[in-house]
Amino acid sequence: MGAFGLQTHIWNNNLKSVVLMAGFPVLLLLLMYGLSVGYVGLTQPIDNVGQGMVLALDHLRRLWPFAFLGAALWFAIAWFSYQSIIEMSVGARGLTRKEAPELYNLLENLCVSRGLTMPTLNIIETPALNAFASGLSEKSYKVTVTRGLIETLDKDELEAVLAHELTHIMNKDVRLLIIAVIFVGVFSFFGELVFRSMFYRGVRIGGHTRSRSGDSRGGGVLILIAIAMIVIAYVLALVIRFSLSQKREYLADAGAAELTRNPDAMISALKKISGHSTVDAPNDIQQMMVDNSHPFAGVFATHPPIEKRIAALVKFAGGAA
Repeated sequence: MGAFGLQTHIWNNNLKSVVLMAGFPVLLLLLMYGLSVGYVGLTQPIDNVGQGMVLALDHLRRLWPFAFLGAALWFAIAWFSYQSIIEMSVGARGLTRKEAPELYNLLENLCVSRGLTMPTLNIIETPALNAFASGLSEKSYKVTVTRGLIETLDKDELEAVLAHELTHIMNKDVRLLIIAVIFVGVFSFFGELVFRSMFYRGVRIGGHTRSRSGDSRGGGVLILIAIAMIVIAYVLALVIRFSLSQKREYLADAGAAELTRNPDAMISALKKISGHSTVDAPNDIQQMMVDNSHPFAGVFATHPPIEKRIAALVKFAGGAA
């Protein structure tokens, strides 16, 4: 935490971005093979599981070009429209310099001190205290703050939160999170589609009852295998996503302390934000915020507890307890 913009952290984020992109076709093939196995189990009277797996592989050979074309289209749409989707999902709008001159001046001064292109400022009209950065390049970076944050925090605390978000931008955390969200979104969509289809066709998750194409000893087993493969692909996608370490928040806090030369301001801001940060937003966007007290799916904690973040600032940045 001692150094802002830790180069190894940036390299690590860049590497993870590459791994995410490279791992996507592998997991997509696993997902599509699972779909093919399920399709064979649902539509063909199979007595031999091995025969069904071979038929599924043949089905996959015909299917994969269309699957990759669809995934590429998904990525293209998400890549170019993610910012509009984010803004619509949280009700964010542009914030002009005339509306918030002090906030603009704080952000501008921080950017000048580091030679950064100034991000656009957005606001969410909510009393909650939170903020997040988004974007994939210098031209598209945006920092979004809530009305509650502006009205509750003092000047130094606001500056610290803005510096925290700028650190995420400099450390490439923002780009990595967006790529991860798009990545997992594909598997969530197809996974839900599959299970809906199976229920529609009258298949119990137990895998032994079929309402169409008769009944067979191998069909139920194939369906169980298909479900297992789809679940594995989705879980692996989640594991890759949540390998994005909580360390990014500690580093962003440390970066804010170094940018502002005022670790106490970041500590004070975190204390005020604690318990008042809940914004009505999808889990994917909450993961990008200064604080997220709601673990994804009730299991994965996307942020370390604020108490630990404050302790780290006291220990490593010289802040006051």
